[in-house]
Amino acid sequence: WGQTPFVLIKTKGVCPHSFLTFYFKNIENKSANDIINKKTEDKIIMYKLIAMDIDGTLLNSYGEVSLKNKEAIEMALQKNIEVVLTSGRMPKAILPIANEIKADKYIISGNGAAIYDVQNDKIIYNSYLTKKKVLEIIDICEKNSMFYNVYTNDVILTKSLSYNILFYHNENKRNPEDKKIKINIVDDIYKYVEEYGKEDFLKVTICDNDKFVFRSIMNKMKNIKNVDVLEVAHMSRKIIRHGSEEHEIAYYYTEITNRNVNKWTALEMLLKKLEIKKEELITIGDNVNDKEMIENAGLGIVTGNASPEMKKIANKIVSSNNENGVAEAIIKYAL
Repeated sequence: WGQTPFVLIKTKGVCPHSFLTFYFKNIENKSANDIINKKTEDKIIMYKLIAMDIDGTLLNSYGEVSLKNKEAIEMALQKNIEVVLTSGRMPKAILPIANEIKADKYIISGNGAAIYDVQNDKIIYNSYLTKKKVLEIIDICEKNSMFYNVYTNDVILTKSLSYNILFYHNENKRNPEDKKIKINIVDDIYKYVEEYGKEDFLKVTICDNDKFVFRSIMNKMKNIKNVDVLEVAHMSRKIIRHGSEEHEIAYYYTEITNRNVNKWTALEMLLKKLEIKKEELITIGDNVNDKEMIENAGLGIVTGNASPEMKKIANKIVSSNNENGVAEAIIKYAL
C-alpha cells in the first residue's frame, strides 16, 4: 500500500471482509477513472494551427520538403488545421515552399518582423528595422570587413554569393522565374540603403567561418541600442548538389532585427486575428530563433537535429529534419 497508512476500524454491523472488499473496489475504480479522465483530458485539446520553421525543420539538408512531410501536412489541412510557415526568410523566399505544401494563407517572415496575408497580397503586421539602424549595422560590418546581407520584403542585398546567399542562389535554380528569390549584388550597400525608398527592412544577417572573428563582431553588435541580436552557438551547415557532387556550406551567423521581434510575437498577433487560443497551437522548430514560439505554444516540438538548449525547453522531441520529423510531429500529436 506504499506510503498510505491504513487503519481498520471495527464498525458495528459491518463485516471487516466486506469493508476491505469495498475499499479495494473503490481504489480500483478510482485508478480506472483517473486513466479515463487523463485520456479524456488529452483529447480535449483540438489543435487548430501548426506553425513550423523552414530551414533545419521542414526542409532537409538539401533544401527539400520530403514526400512524407508533404503528405502529413496535407492530412492536417484536410482536418481544417491551419499550417503557417515561420522563417527568417523574406516573404518571396517562403512563398514557393508555402505553395508547394499548400500552406498558403499566412506566412511569418524575418523571424517575426512581418506577417504576410498571401491571399490578399499584403503585410498585415510588421516591426521593421529603421533605416538609421540598418546603416549603423552596415557601418560596423564595413569597418570590420564582415560579410553581411540586408533583407527587405522583396530583395536581399549582398556584395557576393557567399555563405547563406550561395544556398539561396542554388535554390533559385530549381524555381521558375516568378518564384526566384531576388538577390541584388551591390558594391556599395550603405549607399543603396541610404537611397532606398521604402522602410521594410526585416533583418541584417552577418556570417563568418571563423569563430573568434565572429564572436568579436557579435560583441560589437550587442552595443547597438533597440535591436535584438540572435545568439547562435553552433555552425549552420547546408549541402549544395552539383550533379553527382555534394558541397557543404558551413558558417557562423547572427541575425539582427528590431527590438522584441521574434516568431512568437508575430504568432500572438495571428492567433488573435484567427481567434485561436495558444493552447490550440503546435509549434515545430530546431534553432534559437524558434525559442519563444516553442516555449509559449500549447505544444512546442523540436526536431532531433535541434540544439541541446532547444531540446531542454521543448515539450516533445521528434526525428531530425532529414528523417521526416515534421511528419512524425503532425501524425503523433495533431491528427
